Amino acid sequence: MKFVVITGMSGAGKSCAINTFEDMGYFCVDNMPPLLFPKFAELCSGSNSSITKVAFVIDSRSASLMGEVADTIAELEANYGKCSILFLDADDDVLVKRYKETRRKHPLSTGGSLLDVLIEERTLLEPLRQKAAYIVNTSNMKPSQLKDYIKTVVDPECAKEESMTVEIVSFGFKYGIPLDADTVQDVRFLPNPYYVARLKSRTGLDADVADYVKASPVTADYLTRLVSLTEFLLPQYVSEGKTSLVIAVGCTGGKHRSVTVANELYRHILSLGYNTYITHRDINKDR
Repeated sequence: MKFVVITGMSGAGKSCAINTFEDMGYFCVDNMPPLLFPKFAELCSGSNSSITKVAFVIDSRSASLMGEVADTIAELEANYGKCSILFLDADDDVLVKRYKETRRKHPLSTGGSLLDVLIEERTLLEPLRQKAAYIVNTSNMKPSQLKDYIKTVVDPECAKEESMTVEIVSFGFKYGIPLDADTVQDVRFLPNPYYVARLKSRTGLDADVADYVKASPVTADYLTRLVSLTEFLLPQYVSEGKTSLVIAVGCTGGKHRSVTVANELYRHILSLGYNTYITHRDINKDR
């Protein structure tokens, strides 16, 4: 099994880190007493368990139990496998600013100066910092940069397996825009097969409908521009740490034009190597 202990200064980014580990398939436990780590590992290693990667968060909230951490980690490594420590830090002025912005109370605060509390916290966590395999100062990091560090340095195997998932959804505006759409393309300006008697009852999944829509020079020009824009945007979303993207393509009823364009976009994004799937939400309504 693989274990990671996430620790560090309060306000340095542990919440972002634990969310990242969860996205990477880790079973994450926040603020568990260190003495329970081996017992939890024993449960995870049982024959009926599918858990192979665990991340524990321990910090100054468990100040009275900090002395147990070193022995607990040694026991984990002896019985179950490697246990790495990720220590998140930030400059004192940055930590103070973050606490002022969130207006949260520091776990060690008893009403005195926040700077004095930070000094106390650094002293408390110094033994863990000395044993840490990874020490990251997040003072000048965006959350997306911390995520990238964790994925590429702490667990690069997960980074190889992970990529952004793209969902293409065709829909009809008469039934409402999909609630989870990140971007919306309105293709109601394209030639409408609904007004062609032989095509009205068919859908964009039928070749004659798709050919009718794509035969227009306007459609060809639009698809060229849409593909170019999409090729530009997808890497930008990935660099910002986005793990899923929903692109909605809508026409009036969601049967002809939106289905045709969604299929074209789906095939192109799939060819770029992204995890991609397509849904035609309204294709069977009012048929």
